[in-house]
Amino acid sequence: MPSKLMEGKKSQDWINLVLAICLFISPWVIGFTAAMVPAWNAWIVGVALGALALATLSVFAEWEEWVNVVLGLWLIVSPWLLHFAADRNVMLTHVVLGVLVVAASAWAVWDFRHPHAHA
Repeated sequence: MPSKLMEGKKSQDWINLVLAICLFISPWVIGFTAAMVPAWNAWIVGVALGALALATLSVFAEWEEWVNVVLGLWLIVSPWLLHFAADRNVMLTHVVLGVLVVAASAWAVWDFRHPHAHA
C-alpha cells in the first residue's frame, strides 16, 4: 500500500481519536454529567471509539472502521432510543459527533477500497 494512502488513513484515525476524546469529555464540557444515561453513553462510546482509533493507528483493519461507522450511527440515534433528545445541547452533541465519526470512518473505508483514487 502506498505510504501516502497510509498517511491518509492515519489522519482519519487521528480525527476519530480527537472525536472520541471530545465525546468522552463532553459531559463535563457541555454540563450533563448529572444526566446519567447520556453521560454514560458518551463515556462508553468515547472509550470504544478511542480504543479503536488507537488500534487502527498501529495496524489498519477495515473491520475497525466499520465498527466505528456503527458506533457513529448509534450516537446519531441514541438520543431518541435512550430518551434524552429533549435536551437539545446533549442531543446535538451526540448527533454532530456521530455524523463526524461516520464521515471519517466511511472516508477511511472508501480510501481502503479505492487505493487508485490517490494516484
